[in-house]
Amino acid sequence: MKRFLAVLGRQPKISLAELESLYCNVRQVGPNLAEFEIDKKSSLTKSEKYPAIQRLGGTIKIAESIDEPLADFWKKLPETGKIVLGVSDYSRRTNPYLAQKEALRWKRAIVKTGRNVRVIPNKTSALSSATSLHNRLYTDTHIELIKNGNNYYRVTGVQDIDAYTERDRARPARDAKVGMLPPKLAQILINLCGDKPEASTLLDPFCGTGVVLQEAALMRYNVIGSDLSERMVEYTKRNLRWASEKYNIPKLEEAYVVQGDATSFKWPEKVDLVACETYLGQPMSQPPAEIKLKQEKQECRGIILGFLKNLADQIETETPVVIAVPAWLRPDGYYSRLNLLDEIKNLRYNVVSFKNLEQKDLLYHREGQVVAREIIVLRKK
Repeated sequence: MKRFLAVLGRQPKISLAELESLYCNVRQVGPNLAEFEIDKKSSLTKSEKYPAIQRLGGTIKIAESIDEPLADFWKKLPETGKIVLGVSDYSRRTNPYLAQKEALRWKRAIVKTGRNVRVIPNKTSALSSATSLHNRLYTDTHIELIKNGNNYYRVTGVQDIDAYTERDRARPARDAKVGMLPPKLAQILINLCGDKPEASTLLDPFCGTGVVLQEAALMRYNVIGSDLSERMVEYTKRNLRWASEKYNIPKLEEAYVVQGDATSFKWPEKVDLVACETYLGQPMSQPPAEIKLKQEKQECRGIILGFLKNLADQIETETPVVIAVPAWLRPDGYYSRLNLLDEIKNLRYNVVSFKNLEQKDLLYHREGQVVAREIIVLRKK
């Protein structure tokens, strides 16, 4: 199997969990780098050669390992067209000067093969994803070389931040008061369910404005959703109609989305995977007082455990269930969690563990965010 390198996002532990759920032999090789391999039967490729970065919420760049001397690699470049070269150096104790020096060294090597070369200047040791994307440094003649110690990789895909922004901010129905689930996080929640075949049915029982359903549909899953709020159901339907037209997803606007209480509702279809952001409590702009925190925890705990108990009777053994639950920032800078795992296990679920991280690592938040999201990955017993 071919080796690939992932440049991980701002929360690398969660990015690692996403990779482990989808690929083989994942191992961390740097603070924000991980190597992995692809099973030949994987559906997660944009072609038969490369991983499909457009569906990985936690990965900024993907690069293919170069397993031959670079002098031989350069000789295989296309014979026509100017070469554009950028170098990102993730080696220990590197700096922009060393990265630029590396780029100029390989420029001279390519020039010796008779080609014209333009080098992208390094302001930092590693080129930003915006620079890589703007210069298309993932094509036959536009190349980003990643160096990590003595290992070299060629970038094959870069995360398109503009596409994420459009899928987030251009949707017709949004509501900041109920929290804004980023499309990247929605992708991560879905991917933590594993590599599921296209046309599998995904359920989001707390669908909100429909971000998880939208991202799942882009992965070619069938989607069904529900929400306690009639207004949220209408928002989801509007957003799915928009996504159906915008991204040419047939019949998405006809997806089953209804009002329903997740603690008691009976979903009508067989479900293959469940991914959702559960009830996170009230929006907060500052850490709550202890009495308020206790009230919030009690309410959220009741809803989440009630939902999981209700769901357990409606899904088959080994069905993946990935949920985001709240955690609250405290004045000391740490987050107070619900600590649900023991109770969840009693509801006929197994908690999935990961090779490269622990449950405490699965906390998704921006710096200073009061209500964070703890991700819990389950399988029905």
